[in-house]
Amino acid sequence: MRLLDSARIGLAALWPHSLREQIDHLRPGKIMPNSIPRKTLAVSIALSAALVTSGPAHAAIAFSPLPKLPTLSASSLTERYDLNRAAMAKAADEAQFGGEPALAHALRNLAVPNRDFLSFDPSGDGRGIEVVGDLVHAQRIAVVVPGAGNTLSNFDSAKGPGVGAEALYHQAQELGAGKSLAVIGWLGYDPPAVDSMHIAMLGHADTGAKALKAFLAQIKTVNNAPVTLLCHSYGSVVCGQAAPHVKVTDIAVFGSPGMGVGSVSDLNTTARVWAGRGTSDGIADVPHVQVDLLGVSVGFGDDPVDPAFGARLFDAGKGGHSDYLRTGDTALRNLALIAMGRDDEVTTPQSGS
Repeated sequence: MRLLDSARIGLAALWPHSLREQIDHLRPGKIMPNSIPRKTLAVSIALSAALVTSGPAHAAIAFSPLPKLPTLSASSLTERYDLNRAAMAKAADEAQFGGEPALAHALRNLAVPNRDFLSFDPSGDGRGIEVVGDLVHAQRIAVVVPGAGNTLSNFDSAKGPGVGAEALYHQAQELGAGKSLAVIGWLGYDPPAVDSMHIAMLGHADTGAKALKAFLAQIKTVNNAPVTLLCHSYGSVVCGQAAPHVKVTDIAVFGSPGMGVGSVSDLNTTARVWAGRGTSDGIADVPHVQVDLLGVSVGFGDDPVDPAFGARLFDAGKGGHSDYLRTGDTALRNLALIAMGRDDEVTTPQSGS
């Protein structure tokens, strides 16, 4: 066994190669066949749990109570932005005093005057929901749902919702969106740590899906424009769990380990479902399977980029697992086109860009 690395995303990287090969032949939801006793998988998972530990949340810091925000509406946005900006700046000072300089630095970057947050919470690994663009007057809204390992400390990392939302917005501007598109970087749930057993289970996704459903309902009080969900990695599991319960026009998943179902039809959604994977993304090596083990579901079902899954495939370029929302990347251009509703301009893996 070996530890997780960028080429093997998720718990599957810790399973013995021979076991991974056999698991890869399973269908979603199928119980282990006789050739792979349940004990074998159970022991493998137990050993994996002993080998890895979840990255702890930042040290307990005595953050000040958060300000009471006005009810979300078009008229209250500016006040909410100002209150959250001030709260972030104060939390940055408290994080610095509490011995967390990296978190303090990140919070200061989030609290600058030209950034707008609908909500913010520094407790635990932190949560934050950022708006890029004019949310009130936008004709379409895109919500970036990040995957495992995302926290407030790395909100602006290559795979973080901050950088992703900004890159998507600017790509849309280059494509002529103007003020018609607003983008939201949504760290509104607690993603599992990349070295956690939870990365292969639905628990965080189920909780995240409920939070996403509630958030999308709140956004309608500001703007009832069509919404597109752009879901990266474990975030695609969140979107898969939310799909039957939210009204959105499009769901685009990229770098996905699965959506927790066997096909698009199982999502029970009227949304157009898109899927893409970069040619250098190691997520392709993760067994796309869902196994019921002693009452616990492990894995996330069939591969969304498999034509049999039924998603619309888009060209995601040659990048790796954290490259989809990188400026200049084919994936970013296609995701912006999907968010803008310009389906006929989205290139497929066969057509190229």
